[in-house]
Amino acid sequence: MFGIVRPCQHVLCKGLYADWMGHLCGLCLALRDEHGHLSRLVTNYDGLLVSVLTEAQSSTSAARRRAGPCALRGFKGADVVESEGVRLAASVSLLLAAGKVSDHVADRDGAYARRPVAAGATRLAGRWSSAGTAMAGTLGFDPTPLTAAAGRQALLEQVPAQAPGGSGAAPGLRELTGPTEDAVAAAFAHTGVLAGRPHNREALEAAGRGFGRLAHLIDAVEDLADDRASGAYNPLVATGTGLEEARRHCDAAHADLRAAVDGLDLPNPGLTRALLVRETGSAVSRAFAVAGTPGTGHPPGDPGAPPGRRPPKRDPGGLLSLACAALTCCTCGLYRPAWDEERDGSFCARFDCSGCDCCSNCCSCCPGEDGCGCDGCGCD
Repeated sequence: MFGIVRPCQHVLCKGLYADWMGHLCGLCLALRDEHGHLSRLVTNYDGLLVSVLTEAQSSTSAARRRAGPCALRGFKGADVVESEGVRLAASVSLLLAAGKVSDHVADRDGAYARRPVAAGATRLAGRWSSAGTAMAGTLGFDPTPLTAAAGRQALLEQVPAQAPGGSGAAPGLRELTGPTEDAVAAAFAHTGVLAGRPHNREALEAAGRGFGRLAHLIDAVEDLADDRASGAYNPLVATGTGLEEARRHCDAAHADLRAAVDGLDLPNPGLTRALLVRETGSAVSRAFAVAGTPGTGHPPGDPGAPPGRRPPKRDPGGLLSLACAALTCCTCGLYRPAWDEERDGSFCARFDCSGCDCCSNCCSCCPGEDGCGCDGCGCD
């Protein structure tokens, strides 16, 4: 599971957290039922936003079905979402994962530099791409922006190398995030079609572009130290963007995303606002806390940094990382490696939470509910 929107159960109402888990488990089971157990590896937190958006625009709640016990839920059953929105989320997850794997192969990252691994990964990416495209077709969704994103990104990243001596203009940061923005905008826009609210299209596309830009920038911030050490491509390094400027870009993208969400016609806005507005803001703070928050003067792990703020162990990559990811998936999250950010508890528990009013944040996301279910919420 991967993605930037990873809500902490301490800051979501019990009802909203249960709904979020219903979408997450629904996505995982939809992938398993239609494409086999291996496809569950592409389950990701950001992909299920498509399912959440579809339900938020519907006048009635999405259909649920009872799922059996799962280790991730403490071996309890649950009511999981079963809808066209979940199937669209599954299609998007497959296509984006295929593009990600293909990008790793093209860049010869880690173990992907070995021919046997690259060959197997290429076949797997092709299988996921075909499955995602076929599923998109059944939903009337044109997957071209998603399938073309990886290729467009690769071409943009090659421009500086093709312009020795300054003979060509290197792409700026906004241009580099363009393919991701277009892909997410297309996926978000189609939720309006599935929900029968085509008038939301413009705002959905704007929300998708804001979220896509934010996801791309956060990924670049999180990978900055490793990319510098390995010499791998990083958009911040390529454009000479420092952390302080990157934070300004993230804040601007978050403001655009918030404005777009405010412009949506949503009969059921609670979970969408909690994830796309508040949790994306938390994702920005989390990324820059690990990278070294601009202005603090303390790199990650520095003794002078604020107490309680410590970065997780680095993912070693390669075959060990792949094996641990597969084991995590097969155990539905019961096993988590030492570098998994979910291993040691919530974001609240792992970072400095001074001034954090979890219950206040929780209740503000679900106005009108009688008692927001914040029993025992608060930072650990």
